[in-house]
Amino acid sequence: MLRRLRKTLAVGAMFTTLSLLPSLALSEMPVTYKDGDRALFRFSVPDFWTVRAGGERNLTPPDADEARLINRVIGLKPVADTGVWLGFISPHGVSNYESALEYLRGVGPFLVQDAEVEERKRITVDGLPAARITGSGRRDGRAVGFTAVVVVLPRNRVAISVVVMEAGVNPELVSDVNAVFASFRAIR
Repeated sequence: MLRRLRKTLAVGAMFTTLSLLPSLALSEMPVTYKDGDRALFRFSVPDFWTVRAGGERNLTPPDADEARLINRVIGLKPVADTGVWLGFISPHGVSNYESALEYLRGVGPFLVQDAEVEERKRITVDGLPAARITGSGRRDGRAVGFTAVVVVLPRNRVAISVVVMEAGVNPELVSDVNAVFASFRAIR
């Protein structure tokens, strides 16, 4: 009887441990981008990354005299490395790929100076039409690579994500960034 009880407890402990493993492996933090009360998209942030959310504000581009409204930006950075920044935004009035490119031209100088586009490619993200733009430039005097992704969301909105990485960044961080992009889901 005691032997059977030990066996039952051992099997129960094993199943309990196994049932916890997926939740331990999937310990990322879910983030939802909202505009007012309306959720637009969500993604997961890896462990050991920080998230900062900012509200709307007016910024003046370096080569302009007129301020421009910048919508809520959700920014992500790894805790242990300052050479990577990843951000998400869904600007008001930007509803298609062409207007998203125009928007990026306006905010690009804040993210990367002397930017040179190396590739533009149409892709799909979460089954939605999207585009990826890659290139290089400088940020704070350092050489960087960048990738901008535009996803055409339902109901006349787009999601824009930009990642900026300094040359020689830890390859594990590239995997983290790819995992964030892979977790992206539009709220339909």
